[in-house]
Amino acid sequence: MQVTVKANFNKQTKDSKKELIQFYVKGEDEKKPEINQMTREVVELQIEGVEQSLTCEFSKTSKDSKKTVLEFIVKGDTSADQSYNFYRKAGSDVTLSIIESQMSLEEFYDDEHEGISYTVEKDGTASVSPNQMTLEDVAEEEVVEVTTAADDDDLLD
Repeated sequence: MQVTVKANFNKQTKDSKKELIQFYVKGEDEKKPEINQMTREVVELQIEGVEQSLTCEFSKTSKDSKKTVLEFIVKGDTSADQSYNFYRKAGSDVTLSIIESQMSLEEFYDDEHEGISYTVEKDGTASVSPNQMTLEDVAEEEVVEVTTAADDDDLLD
């Protein structure tokens, strides 16, 4: 599902936990039923004239007698380049396209990433699994490979 509306890019705020963007929609566009149907879904936002798009949670819609307010929570791993070009339009009237994403809310908020599993002790130190490979292990493997290559050269003589 997709909906395109004329809106005012009202504001963008960011704190340590989330980034929020807000649009005001006025006139006939605020009556589009698709707006309410996509609330609480993950969407892609596109602004006419900006190449980048943003992946967001369509957080909420609120209406008063003058306007409809659309609020979106931006995905945390959005690059600075993506958001910079997008936010340059803040404070101006834009043509906003809201496109339903295939991503679920669980996937959107999934902070799991590949890396080393660890626990933080009470004294502030981190502990990793004893099976975790160390830099010394890597150096030993490289020495074995170099030795094996040298042995192969001796066979040729």
